[in-house]
Amino acid sequence: MVPERGELAERAGISELGVGWESWGALKAGKNIEKLLIRREAGGDGIREIRQLAMDREIPWQPVPVEKLDRLTKIEHQGVIAFLSQVEEQDLNEVITMAYERGEVPLILALDSVTDVRNMGAIARSAECFGAHALLVPKMGTARLGPDAVKSSAGALLRKPVCRVTRLTDGLKLARDHGLRIVACTEKGTTLLDAAELDGPLVIVMGAEDEGISDAVIRIADELVRIPMAGSIGSLNVSVASGIVLHSTLVQRTTKG
Repeated sequence: MVPERGELAERAGISELGVGWESWGALKAGKNIEKLLIRREAGGDGIREIRQLAMDREIPWQPVPVEKLDRLTKIEHQGVIAFLSQVEEQDLNEVITMAYERGEVPLILALDSVTDVRNMGAIARSAECFGAHALLVPKMGTARLGPDAVKSSAGALLRKPVCRVTRLTDGLKLARDHGLRIVACTEKGTTLLDAAELDGPLVIVMGAEDEGISDAVIRIADELVRIPMAGSIGSLNVSVASGIVLHSTLVQRTTKG
């Protein structure tokens, strides 16, 4: 039996599906859309407008055979299905500007290709607990911000701003333009975490467990830090590592007033 729309959305880790021209309405209304699936042979002015809106909003879309759309829903999809997210996206420029206006020292946590939804949720929870102003993530190659991630975050993903950018390096450069230093946490780091300066305007970058932080991000980082370890295992789970770095940052900022 083909699942109902809500059941499918729950299985897929998203809040709901936009089916048919609901997708067009979601795009026009500026709703948070993870991605679009469009029937490969679909054409016409409506489909062209949907594609253009997706490109204008930098929303990933994928041409797929009609059989895939038919498997996703028994509702008439008219060649288009949108995956809608319950997590609100916010503009990085606005988040940083508002932090400064409140007299706060901006702290952004950037995640480079973290794809596990439970890690994403746990990281968001730590970000909330330790005072980060926002999460910064790329639109592609990132865990879905759906119910599983929200549950793992204890609701933090519904309260903590999430800023999504086409390329993480672009977001980091924008943050640097606002005066934030870029500190990447990696086993390649030469500075121990306790010796790093973490009390000023800052972006902390954490990488995926399998590949770590990309070379492109490493090249633009102002400082590479590493967490000292005594065990034989050479790396930590990214959510654990994020919590350690954020806690160290909070302690240093509190100590220095």
